[in-house]
Amino acid sequence: MTLGYVGWRLLQVVPTAAAILLIGFLLIHLAPGDPVLALAGESGDAEYYAFIGDKFGLDEPLPQQLLTYTGRVLQADLGTSYLQGRPVAEIITERVPATLVLSSTALVLSSVGGVLLGLYVAARPHGVRDTTVSSSVLAVYAAPVFWLGQLAILVLALGTGWFPVQGMRSPGSDAGGLAALYDVARHLALPALVLASQEVAAVYRLTRVGLADELASDHVRTARAKGLSGRRVMLKHALRRPLVPVVTVIGGRAGHLLSGAIVIEVVFGWPGLGRLLLTSLQARDNPVVLGIFLVVAFAVVLANLATDFAYRWLDPRVRYQ
Repeated sequence: MTLGYVGWRLLQVVPTAAAILLIGFLLIHLAPGDPVLALAGESGDAEYYAFIGDKFGLDEPLPQQLLTYTGRVLQADLGTSYLQGRPVAEIITERVPATLVLSSTALVLSSVGGVLLGLYVAARPHGVRDTTVSSSVLAVYAAPVFWLGQLAILVLALGTGWFPVQGMRSPGSDAGGLAALYDVARHLALPALVLASQEVAAVYRLTRVGLADELASDHVRTARAKGLSGRRVMLKHALRRPLVPVVTVIGGRAGHLLSGAIVIEVVFGWPGLGRLLLTSLQARDNPVVLGIFLVVAFAVVLANLATDFAYRWLDPRVRYQ
């Protein structure tokens, strides 16, 4: 991977970022409903409506609002929340750690779980093991994530009492150190498992198909002829090449995890960006909604960049021009 390619890919982020900002701004500001009425209520007078519009710049033409907002974003200013009167960047920063913990845990679980299931099935394809695992993974993938979340709460949280139902920490808990970490882990386990269950299918299918092709290749047969153990053949000679498309999927699914986390956070009462987005949408707090949109979109762009850069490490045959 050359420095020229890295610089070229980084330059491509600029028009992508501009398109994200433009599309997000237009979608939110052209949506039905008047944010002035949402802020001031329907019982105010014309003078009060004019005051609210002037205070938040909502009385300006839309192109002027776009230019003003773009200038602020270039200065790392996402505006001020209509409802809380605080900087949007500050509000989002408070919620990002919770969402990152949930999404990253689900990403690790789905990636490791999908690869391990693919390895487990690839050793004996087209048998009972393959049919059982493939059918189960497909059934979970087809189920709506909010339904899985509700089912998990009823069966695993309320039914067994093993997991907490809501939140990130126990109410009134002031524990610190390992006790606090354990408390967060107990609250994290169920929503992370539900979120990861939706992402296992793609990783599993690619791993299974890729390994099936590799195990029939000449270099793997040669490795077996040398007397290498089945585990070493699988891990050292057969797995590396199928991991390239798997990494592509994992990088692309990072955005899916963030969007899926919004639903999961609402179902499990997780205090992240998802719950913030829901409350902001209901209140027409446009600066917060747009700020979340930009943060999530840029996170997806960065994940795709990281995926591209990982190709060269996984497969030395890949060359960038």
